[in-house]
Amino acid sequence: MNVISNKIKWIMLGSGIITCSMILSALHPSLGLMLTFGDTLDGNLANIIVRNWGALIALIGGMLIYGAYNEPNRNLILVVATISKSIFITLNLIYGTSYFAKSGLALVFDSIVVIIFVIYLLGQKPKG
Repeated sequence: MNVISNKIKWIMLGSGIITCSMILSALHPSLGLMLTFGDTLDGNLANIIVRNWGALIALIGGMLIYGAYNEPNRNLILVVATISKSIFITLNLIYGTSYFAKSGLALVFDSIVVIIFVIYLLGQKPKG
């Protein structure tokens, strides 16, 4: 636990940079989907949904980078990132088993990050 607390800034910075890479899906939806899932969607609705999804994930990454340097907001940012990543993991486990060959790396990464963030959050001493 102490190791995580001592390194949380760098953990958040590294995971934030990696998470920000999903901006690719906002900029080039079909390439982002192909790299993440090995499949793609077509049409204007797909463009709206995938671009928004990529932008929101990149925003979470940006928040992690910000939180690495802004301790007063760190816990809130970690909670939001943990919820977001947990939803992605859960949806993939429920609906995306056929995509594991491509999405497996993202699922493993996000699972490890969620575990680390939860351990850090549970180890925080109450203030006041």
